[in-house]
Amino acid sequence: MRKYLQSFLQSSKHHLISHRISLLLLLLGVFFPLQIFGSLAEDVWENQGGFPWDVPILLAIHKTAQPQLDIFVTYLTKFGVLSGVVPATFTVAGLLFAQKHWRWLTYFLVTVGGSALINRVTKVLLHRVRPHLWQSPAPEFDFGFPSGHAMATMSFVAALSILAWNTRWRWWVISLGSLFVVAIGWTRLYLGVHYPSDVLAG
Repeated sequence: MRKYLQSFLQSSKHHLISHRISLLLLLLGVFFPLQIFGSLAEDVWENQGGFPWDVPILLAIHKTAQPQLDIFVTYLTKFGVLSGVVPATFTVAGLLFAQKHWRWLTYFLVTVGGSALINRVTKVLLHRVRPHLWQSPAPEFDFGFPSGHAMATMSFVAALSILAWNTRWRWWVISLGSLFVVAIGWTRLYLGVHYPSDVLAG
């Protein structure tokens, strides 16, 4: 028994050492974001009014509002889900299906679909109302936490980055994808349909 235990411990040690970079990335990419999300969700559950820094940030962003910018942002924010992420998801899934990359296809669909499911369940469970600090040019009427647009864009870009990791497109996907995620998150704040904590959680 002792011999088997020693063998198991040696094997585990070998795997930990040989996969230390992957495990570190897993810790940074999964554990810490889940901790942040859990902390935000817990605070939202206990305090439906939001965080002390939510409203000041929204009001500061609202000071930049202009009629022409309203039109642009209303158009841009649609790419966060229906006009951007959804058709792009079908396109990527179609390409993976056509090339018979079943493992990557499964990963991609579970990641994007799982994100949508988590978002919907969390909204229903927490019932956080959206901010109503001004008349939004693109109002939303369902629950606000977490931001579906932020979560959809982040999940899509993260999954796409993993798919492109071993290709020459990796840094293009990460760079442009990160810019896209930030831009969509900003549109949700500019329109006043989410608190910053909603977007951060997403």
